[in-house]
Amino acid sequence: MEKEKIINYEDIRSYRDNEVNGAIRELLKDKRFIHVLSYIFEDPKKLKEVSKLLLSIHSIEELQKKFMYSIVKDWIIDRITNGVTCSGLDNLDKNQSYVFISNHRDIILDAALLNYIVFNGGMKTTEIAIGDNLLIYKWIYNIVKLNRAFIVKRNLPARQLLAASIKMSSYIRQSITKGNVSVWIAQREGRTKDGDDNTQASVLKMLNLSNKISFAEGFDELKIVPLSISYEREPCGISKVEELYKKDREGFVKTSKDDLESMGYGLMKPKGRVHFAFGKAIEMDILKEMEAGGCQNECLQKFASYIDSCIYKSYKLWPNNYLAADLLRNEHKYTNKVSVAVRAKFLEMMDDIVKTIGTGDAEIQKKLFLEMYANPVLNREKIKEK
Repeated sequence: MEKEKIINYEDIRSYRDNEVNGAIRELLKDKRFIHVLSYIFEDPKKLKEVSKLLLSIHSIEELQKKFMYSIVKDWIIDRITNGVTCSGLDNLDKNQSYVFISNHRDIILDAALLNYIVFNGGMKTTEIAIGDNLLIYKWIYNIVKLNRAFIVKRNLPARQLLAASIKMSSYIRQSITKGNVSVWIAQREGRTKDGDDNTQASVLKMLNLSNKISFAEGFDELKIVPLSISYEREPCGISKVEELYKKDREGFVKTSKDDLESMGYGLMKPKGRVHFAFGKAIEMDILKEMEAGGCQNECLQKFASYIDSCIYKSYKLWPNNYLAADLLRNEHKYTNKVSVAVRAKFLEMMDDIVKTIGTGDAEIQKKLFLEMYANPVLNREKIKEK
């Protein structure tokens, strides 16, 4: 029997408990991180208390309990949302690890709120996939790795990309099967800008690269759970519409500065209500149906479509979504789901988009804005028709 090759994960893995205190001490010497802490804790006395607390922490779990939990609750949920709810979490085994595959709307909030929810529900926080393009400063690198993030390497030559994908796939499988730690990964590279959430088969292909058994058995081993993340107000909606508008018209190229601004806006702008809908782990029988009668690429595409349908079915639709669908199609199908006040506020938001962008075709910009909110409704309608 061939000996299994040992893979070195040092360049992508999250921090271990014995590295936590050292990384925190490095953070507290970083002027940029201190500036961020000072923004959150304006009172110098409170800042000193927080720094002292951080210095006393020596494990990931301690960091989550003593620091991150209250940061997410007080500084995100209470400040920029009108409440975060979830459904389906009670169907999951608290002692089991899962691969959560979700739609992706906000760089920081998707994963931060997920970990708050699972932690609150009595489960361990998840490992988080994060692109190396977001690790602009060393303090960001330290923060994410302290919060169980592992690094996804982007923009590599083909051969290096394959090797990196194999390593990441193996890391995820090991986390599930040996580490008993759940993993969160987005259904696609980058956030959905137009509200049309679609799973990239390439993400599933990456997960399958470490599979040594059959297609169905390999994915069953990962315990994949589709997850729908729904914001009443689209995170970074203005910048998303602006990027979509400019992309094809002005040769728009996104930079690291744009990513940094998106992270900041995501933490500052109102989100309204937020809902996380957890599906059930995809069962072996379903996986075997996908596996039957087709090449691997066909199986992966079927799997991607199945995850999409799960996300669309459980996606929490808000009045804004229904209104946008009616306005986009010039219909009155969902009039009973939208109040006069919601309609007025939504139209005001649409006008603000145009004013903020400032130049270009206002009608096209409004259409992009409507599509961003309407697509979750249109996707739900499509799966009902099948």
